[in-house]
Amino acid sequence: MKYNFVTIEGNIGAGKTTLATLLSKHYNSRLILEEFADNPFLSKFYENQQQYAFPLELFFMAERYKQLKDLLQTKDMFQNITISDYLFTKCLLFAKVNLLTEEFRLYQKLFDIINPQIIKPDLLIYLHSPVNILQQNIKKRNRLYEQNIANEYLFSLQETYTQYIKQHNIKTLFVDTSNADFLNNEEHLKIIIHALDKEYEDGQHYITLP
Repeated sequence: MKYNFVTIEGNIGAGKTTLATLLSKHYNSRLILEEFADNPFLSKFYENQQQYAFPLELFFMAERYKQLKDLLQTKDMFQNITISDYLFTKCLLFAKVNLLTEEFRLYQKLFDIINPQIIKPDLLIYLHSPVNILQQNIKKRNRLYEQNIANEYLFSLQETYTQYIKQHNIKTLFVDTSNADFLNNEEHLKIIIHALDKEYEDGQHYITLP
């Protein structure tokens, strides 16, 4: 692999954790997975978004900061590669969708203080799936609090991610995962592994899985 730190991102249900776990096994790398289940506001947020959005996003930012800073600043002599299933900027992208204007301004000030302390990935893999596929994946993994996520919410997140990738000069592997099945289709995983053996220039590079 040409990269020491790879981050996988995408909408809810895009397959980030699955791909990160499989790549980590293949490369025998250190794996960083988001600990979303520890957020006490998550299920409450889906019941009442306006009331719980701000504490939800604050908790996520604090936890992601602690996890990334602790792990990325601790050198592992036996694992030179790190793969993560989230980008720290995810905090700001979700906050932009979830928070009221004044809340978002305050949140962004806090984010701007913290963000420079976080090591940036060498490569971002962005998994893009149509909303109907995301909904199928959400139903399949059967987390109770996710079962009533509206299509409009997923569309908003999708658009926010797309705008971020377009506007920021981050080295990105943009993967169309409309037909992806990383667990059961070995060829799909091999395509990603083959892509990681290449050295990309800055900007976006596109892969479609057959």
